[in-house]
Amino acid sequence: MPDIFDSTQLESEETKNNPSKEEVLTAVKEKRAKSHEKKSTRKAVEEYSEVMSEMDAETSPWAAFAAKPRWTAFSTQAPDEQILLLLRKHPLTQVSWVVLAIIIAIIPIIFSGIPFLDFLPATYHFAAILGWYMLLSGYVIESFLTWYFNVYIITDERIIDVDFLSLIYQNISAAKIDNIEDVTATKGGALRSVFDFGTVQVQTAAEKTEFEFEDVPHPSQVTKLLNELMLEEEREKIEGRVN
Repeated sequence: MPDIFDSTQLESEETKNNPSKEEVLTAVKEKRAKSHEKKSTRKAVEEYSEVMSEMDAETSPWAAFAAKPRWTAFSTQAPDEQILLLLRKHPLTQVSWVVLAIIIAIIPIIFSGIPFLDFLPATYHFAAILGWYMLLSGYVIESFLTWYFNVYIITDERIIDVDFLSLIYQNISAAKIDNIEDVTATKGGALRSVFDFGTVQVQTAAEKTEFEFEDVPHPSQVTKLLNELMLEEEREKIEGRVN
């Protein structure tokens, strides 16, 4: 008996395998609507974080402890990802290079009365002093940029460690909040206790297993915030509010 093909069924199969443009657009809209619905179920961070609810948004770009910084963004930041905390090393840790720079700056003044360059022409004296202060300027700029761009970022989704090693090289590591396994804060010595700064160590199940926020201000508050975020991630999973 010859095979009989149902043309209607064949057309239906072709339509299923090759959806029209309108069907594709409808599917995309439905997917976006579902994604928006899931996002809308997320709580504002102030609702579950005592640390964030007690802090105002930081407006200074120089702060070492910046809660909800309005001026900060990064290249891999998701559209709905909120930066909760930006950390740098405590300014007190930068005193050593500042003092060294001041000493280097006044050395030519101290030795100005000693004729150890008298054998050189006057123009060479000026060139030597200019070169001295150019090297000093380079040292100061590099030290400042290293402090300014070595940052630790905590968002409502992940933690990010930016290691600024030079003007042409930096290393960025990140881990999701739900990958954090343990958080420990350490303050060693009288100076760190008086000025309230220390190191926060974060153990994760991510590719980078350990994050170290070195010499950051208010380490106990950083630890508390991370614990609050971890608890909220667990609630989202239990209540089915995970994106």
